[in-house]
Amino acid sequence: MTPPPASHSPDPSAPESPDEDAPRSAVVPDAATGRRFDAVLAELFPEFSRSRLAEWIKSGDARLDGEIARPRDPVRGGQVASLDAVLETQTHALPEDIPLDVLYEDDQVFVLDKPAGLVVHPGAGNPNGTLVNALLFRDPSLAALPRAGIVHRLDKDTSGVMVVARTLQAHAALVEQLSARDVHRQYLAIVVGAMVAGGTANAAIDRHPRDRLKMAVREDGRDAVTHYRLRERFRNHTALECRLETGRTHQIRVHMAHIKYPIVGDPLYGGPLKLPKGASEELIAALRGFKRQALHAETLEFSHPSTGEPLRVSAPVPADMQELMRLLREDVAAHKP
Repeated sequence: MTPPPASHSPDPSAPESPDEDAPRSAVVPDAATGRRFDAVLAELFPEFSRSRLAEWIKSGDARLDGEIARPRDPVRGGQVASLDAVLETQTHALPEDIPLDVLYEDDQVFVLDKPAGLVVHPGAGNPNGTLVNALLFRDPSLAALPRAGIVHRLDKDTSGVMVVARTLQAHAALVEQLSARDVHRQYLAIVVGAMVAGGTANAAIDRHPRDRLKMAVREDGRDAVTHYRLRERFRNHTALECRLETGRTHQIRVHMAHIKYPIVGDPLYGGPLKLPKGASEELIAALRGFKRQALHAETLEFSHPSTGEPLRVSAPVPADMQELMRLLREDVAAHKP
């Protein structure tokens, strides 16, 4: 699969995406005869949530053959379902001129390289200066989309590739791919311990029973699967390639700690600092000074929401992780017999 160019302008010969606020209509198929109006409407316009469609039915902005209909009214094949509603603002954060490293873009999606330290969503303690604020500055129309088009997140101190939808259709398509586990997400992690083989961590995850800031492996949690393989082995550390089958909060961090190979620098799950015996002062300083989890979302692969064509986008390994791996390699060389 060929990676897309580093940046991309929409093909002028390609059809334009529809105006999000333009009136829409669709013919009810014969097979839907007798079914409820609200259920059929949701199938005809899958880019909108059922709750939003229900509001439009109630307000009269969603009609059947031009007439107001109740949610439970039966439909007939050949009738025309129509929407004539203006999308209300979904995201109320303020735009901020925060630089973004865009790896790929077209009229449907942004694919970004999020730096470590950038919070994705505004929230308690981070009302601004987030990725959402930056996205709204770059594309104000994202305010009409849920979460400004963000369909998956990275932790504040995890770097790497993220996809953001720019239209409702793209948002719905990407959410569906994520739900169906059709999105390939590959990470680079540097963990404590010299691992001898790859494997799979299959352990359910949910909120920690006592510490609400943390997640934990729990029998009553949600299923979570992380596949990992060795990329590079050092004396007392390992660089792993991790692939997510599910996408739980802190999943890789929790799973690596669970199998006793915590991620370097992880403030929540890393445990006490462990220094290799006989390590150089430079390596010791680097390990002591690595204050974020050494985790990078390296590659994202999904089907383009409009064309269905596969897209594979990779973000370069950030400088702090490159430097740490360089020092770990030097440590291996310095202790060869």
